[in-house]
Amino acid sequence: MRSSTKTVRGIVAAVAGAVTVVAAYAGVPLNGLEGEGGVAFNPLAYTAGQNKGTNAWENIVSQPQFGSWYVRLNESDIDWNAIGGAVSFFNRLELSYGYEAVAISGVANVHKNNVGAKANLVPENAGGTAFVPAVSVGTIWKDTSKVLVPGADDKGLDYYLVASKLITQTPLPVLLSGGVLSSKEYVTGVAGFDDKSKITGFANAEVILPFGLALGGEYKQGEKYAAFENANYWDASLAWLANKNLTLVAAYVDAGKHETSPYGLGDGLVLSVQYAF
Repeated sequence: MRSSTKTVRGIVAAVAGAVTVVAAYAGVPLNGLEGEGGVAFNPLAYTAGQNKGTNAWENIVSQPQFGSWYVRLNESDIDWNAIGGAVSFFNRLELSYGYEAVAISGVANVHKNNVGAKANLVPENAGGTAFVPAVSVGTIWKDTSKVLVPGADDKGLDYYLVASKLITQTPLPVLLSGGVLSSKEYVTGVAGFDDKSKITGFANAEVILPFGLALGGEYKQGEKYAAFENANYWDASLAWLANKNLTLVAAYVDAGKHETSPYGLGDGLVLSVQYAF
């Protein structure tokens, strides 16, 4: 009996310790490649400004957060750099900006701007429940400096609906997120935009480990148009939540088989530095 009691106490202590880690360190939402509060490819339902709520003013306008990304895709010989920032108002409305510089060896250097807005419709655990996810809608306006697909547009507008939930009843906290995206993008808009929108799905999962570590993965379904087919993207990442301000991320990404249809970019390495004030 004493042994069983000690075991139960040990499990409870481990869960409590993991939850304390979540509270004491930075973490999601990061600034994604397009600047919005999310992970790399996909938005999360949480708004930016992780360290908000410490005083009355920060409940109106959150502290800003910033992120930088470097992606090296060896098969397609692409160096992809991105920086972004975001701030939230009343813990419900997020505004973001992201800038991408994509160097495609022997083809072009492309610059892309992203201006985003996200509205949190349902806060996580609304009504004092333990099972209600955060639910948000958002939009990202994008423009690319160079259209790489003949006949494509150089501007496009995304819309998305996403739900995210941190599950603390498991031995280690798990963050699950998923949503739908309406977009006209070719290669996230870097290569241009179609004249018709397509609806696709995306999902994320993160496990919060001890010592400020988080292991995760994400999936983004590629849009299929008459003139262009995007490949499906996925990645596996390890993040170090160094403190309540700084997060470092390393990941392996697979952006589809490097071929013309569907248009994949191959696999590669991802590095990111994130800072939340």
